[in-house]
Amino acid sequence: MASTMLARSSTRSLVSTLQLRVTVPISSRCYATGHSIPPLNDQSLLKSKAFIHGEWVNADSGKTFEVKDPSTGKLITHVAELDVAETQRAIRSANDALASFRRTTAKERSRFLRKWYDLTVAHTDDLAKIITWENGKPLADARGEVNYAATFIEWFAEQATRIDGAVLPASIPGNRVLVTKEPVGVCGLITPWNFPAAMITRKLAPAIAAGCTTVSKAPGETPLTALALAELAARAGLPPGVMNVVTSLANTPAVGETLATDPLVRKISFTGSTNVGRLLMKQASGTIKKCSFELGGNAPFIVFDDADVDAAVTGAITSKFRSSGQTCVCANRLYIQEGIYEEFATKFAEKVKGFKIGGGYGEGVTHGPLIHDRAVSKAESHVQDALSQGATVMIGGQKLPDLGSNFFQPTVLRDMKPDMLLAHEETFGPVAGLFPFKTEAEVVTLANNTEVGLAGYFFSKDVQRIWRVAEALEVGMIGVNTGLISDAASPFGGIKQSGFGREGSIYGIDEYLVMKSITLGGMGGDLQN
Repeated sequence: MASTMLARSSTRSLVSTLQLRVTVPISSRCYATGHSIPPLNDQSLLKSKAFIHGEWVNADSGKTFEVKDPSTGKLITHVAELDVAETQRAIRSANDALASFRRTTAKERSRFLRKWYDLTVAHTDDLAKIITWENGKPLADARGEVNYAATFIEWFAEQATRIDGAVLPASIPGNRVLVTKEPVGVCGLITPWNFPAAMITRKLAPAIAAGCTTVSKAPGETPLTALALAELAARAGLPPGVMNVVTSLANTPAVGETLATDPLVRKISFTGSTNVGRLLMKQASGTIKKCSFELGGNAPFIVFDDADVDAAVTGAITSKFRSSGQTCVCANRLYIQEGIYEEFATKFAEKVKGFKIGGGYGEGVTHGPLIHDRAVSKAESHVQDALSQGATVMIGGQKLPDLGSNFFQPTVLRDMKPDMLLAHEETFGPVAGLFPFKTEAEVVTLANNTEVGLAGYFFSKDVQRIWRVAEALEVGMIGVNTGLISDAASPFGGIKQSGFGREGSIYGIDEYLVMKSITLGGMGGDLQN
C-alpha cells in the first residue's frame, strides 16, 4: 500500500524504540518558547495505547511513534505503533462482538450513543485542548470542532430508531414481499488528521447506530483525540469489541491493507486523498466490500456581479481560511466576475490582514500552523508557481520562521490564470487565488475542469441563475450565498473522483446497512369460517 495512507498526509520517519512504555509522559506543560498548554480537567483522557476489545494495549513489538505539536515541533508523546497482527486481533474482536451487538434493539443503541454524546459535550474543553495540541488549530476552532463532532453522535442516536423497512405489493398472488435492513457487519474506518474528532464520529456514530462493530485507524499525526473519544465511549458503556481503535504511523500502509483485504471486514469507509482511495478500492475489491470514500477536492468559489460583495467576502473567508485552509471542502479557486473584481479583491485582502497567526492556545489567535513542513512546502510552491506566471501577491506569501517551521502567512494572490498549479491541485493551505471571469458559461466550464467534484460555492441574488448554476456544477455539495456547508443534517460527499457514498443526514446510516427481501408464499386465500 502507498505510503500516503491517510488523507492529505504522508509517512514521516519513525523513531523506533523497543520500550513498552511511553517514554515521554503525556502531561500538560509549558514550553520554553512560551507555548503554554492549559491543564486538562481530566488527565485520564490522555491515552498513548491502542484500544482493542475494551482494553488499552501496546504494540506487540513495543514500538512507538512520535506525536508532535505542530506549533513548536516539540514532542508530545510516543503512541503505540501497531502492525498487521494487532490489526487482525482488532478485526477478530469486532467480529466476535458482532453476533450479540447486531441483536441489540435500536433503542439500546440510541441510549448508548446519547450517553456518549453527553460525555463528549461534558468534556468539550479537554477534547479541544487535545485537538489544539496535536493538530495546531486555534482553541476556539477546536471547541467548534468538538461541538460539530458531537452533533453526529446526537444525530445518529436519533436515527438509530428510524431504521425501517417496507412491505411491497407482490405480482404473484398469495405472495407477500417484506424488505428489512440489517447491519453490514464489521466496518473498517480510516480517518484524517485535519478534523480528528469530527471525522471519526461521523463514521463511528452511524456504524454503531446501525448495529455494526468497528475497527478505526486513527490518524498518525493526531491519534490522541480518537483515543480520548474511545475512552468516553467506554465510559458510556459500549461493549468490548464494538469499537476498536488501532494506532500507527510507519505501519499505516500495512494496517490499511489489512482492513481492506480481511474477509471479516465487510465495509470500508475512508476519508483521504483520491490516490489512496483508488488503492483502497482496488484492495477491497478482492472481497467485494461495501465502500464509501470521501476523497480529494478542488472547490470553486464563484462570485457573480449581482452578489452582495460584503457577504461574499465573509463567505470566502469562512470557506478558504477555516483551519488555515486544511479542509477538504475549502475554497481552492476563487472566481470573481470582472465587474466586482477590484472591489472584492480589496475587501478580501483587508479582511485577511486582520488575522492573528500563532500557537493555538494564544490569546486572540485566529490561525495556527499547518500540520507539518510538507504542507508548508506545498503552499509555498503554489505561490511561487503563480508568481512566475504573472500573479501578484496582495498579502502574505511567505513562511513565518520566527513562529515556527510549520507557519505560513495567509496569502491572497490576484490575477490568477487557469494553467497555474493552484487551479489544478488542492493546496490544502492558507493560499487564496483570485481568478477573474467574464460570463456565467465561462466560469462554469472553468469550475468543472477538474477530475474531482466534492464541493462548490457561489454567490448571486438572481434566483434563476442560482438554479442554473447549481444544476450545472459537477460537485456533490453546493453552498449558495454561504461559505459553510458542514452540518450533521446535510449529506456530505462528492461525485467524480471525489468518491461516493454520503455521511451525515438521513442517508448516512444507509452506508452501514444492507437490504434483505423476504418473500412469503401461500399467504392468500379466503378467510376461514
